[in-house]
Amino acid sequence: MDANYLASIINSTIRSTTPVLLAALGSAICSQVGVFNIALEGQMLIASFTAIIVNYFTGSVALAVFAGVLSGALIGAIVAVLQVKYEAADMVIGTSINLLVTGLTSILLFVLLGVKGSFSNPKLIPLKKITLPIINKIPFVGRVMEGLTIIDYLSYLIAILIFIYLYKTVSGFRVLSIGINKEAAESLGVKAIRTRMLVVIMSGALCGLGGTVLSMGQVTLFTENMTAGRGFIAMAAGGMAQNHPLFVIFSSLFFGAAQALGVALQNVVPSQLTMSIPYIATILALAVFSKKRKKQIIK
Repeated sequence: MDANYLASIINSTIRSTTPVLLAALGSAICSQVGVFNIALEGQMLIASFTAIIVNYFTGSVALAVFAGVLSGALIGAIVAVLQVKYEAADMVIGTSINLLVTGLTSILLFVLLGVKGSFSNPKLIPLKKITLPIINKIPFVGRVMEGLTIIDYLSYLIAILIFIYLYKTVSGFRVLSIGINKEAAESLGVKAIRTRMLVVIMSGALCGLGGTVLSMGQVTLFTENMTAGRGFIAMAAGGMAQNHPLFVIFSSLFFGAAQALGVALQNVVPSQLTMSIPYIATILALAVFSKKRKKQIIK
């Protein structure tokens, strides 16, 4: 393994991390206000589909990104109304949304574009890759940072901004207070239901951004169920990080590395095995985290 090969794996890790990181941040902020949002998968998938559709018909990357984020937020709004306002069961709502979006995107793919399975077209415009002056000329570092989009960089900035808002501002403390004790927060004048609904909608927007970069970042196409469980992996990443925005970065990088490793090993071992690496890593990580967490509780 030479330095260039190692740099390419790190680069693949960063690119694979972005969708998971954005969705994990969405999961984390929901958990901070006491909402268990299982619909992350559906929010990402609808955004991936919507972004490609708008990209194809308008030829505008900006509109495609906006439409992807908006579609994720709209699904988040549905979850907010049903799960927060009307207190429907989170498992039922989340699972129903995920199944509904999976079927809906498959149907609309055929109705709007006349294809089944996947869609790719030369007219589709990918997200612009950012070239950093000077840094791109440094041998190892330049390869690591090669081919990254603005959303790849933006995802880490979003994590930092969420941390600053939640832990360094009065408004953020009020949001956190809802998850700690909803009744006590309401007694202090915090509008818990409205705040929780807004947080769930924001979670949908973050998942929408993650879904958009999934279909327009590394590749520019849409495939049925292309999220492939990333929403659930994001939930695991949020849980491992104890829903802390900065820790979410590192847990997401772990799962991104697992996916990059799976891709790197495709030429060595059968693809059926390499494709399972991210999911095996998720199970092992959750098992180790749960065991350590249990020991901490006992102590």
